[in-house]
Amino acid sequence: MKVHLRQIPQTGMHLEGEEDCPLADMRADEFRCAGPLRYNLDVGVTEGALWANGSIAQRMEMRCVACLEKFELDVAVPIFALHTELHGPEVIDLTPFLREDLLLNLPPYPHCDRDGGRTCQGATRAPGQEEDTAEKREHDWNALDRLKLNP
Repeated sequence: MKVHLRQIPQTGMHLEGEEDCPLADMRADEFRCAGPLRYNLDVGVTEGALWANGSIAQRMEMRCVACLEKFELDVAVPIFALHTELHGPEVIDLTPFLREDLLLNLPPYPHCDRDGGRTCQGATRAPGQEEDTAEKREHDWNALDRLKLNP
C-alpha cells in the first residue's frame, strides 16, 4: 500500500479498504493468504515523519499442528501503529510495516479449534484410551529403585 505524501492534508486522512495480501510472496508451506488485506487506518505527516494508526486484518489458510488439516483464520492487528522518519521520496510504501505486524501476529502453533468453531480430531482421544494407558504404565520411581550406585 503506497501513500502519496502530498495528498495527505495537514489534519491527516482516513484510509479504508482492501489491498493484495502483503504475504503472498512468502514461500511457506505452513500458511498462505486466503483473501485480501483489510485495513482501516488514519495517516498523517508531522515534523518530518509519517504516522499511521488503526487496524488491519488478513484471512490466512494454515495447517493445524494437531490434526494436520487446513483451516482458515483471520489474523488481525487491532492496534496497528507506525511512526517513521521521512527521507526523500514523495511516495511511502506501508507494505513492509503491514507485513511485519501480520507476521508477528501469526500463531506459532496454529490449532483449528482455536476459535471454538470446530473440534480438532487430533486433540480428542478415544473414550477410555487414557485410563487403559495409565493402568499399563509402570511408575517412574521403579526405575530409580533398581538403580545401583555402589560398584
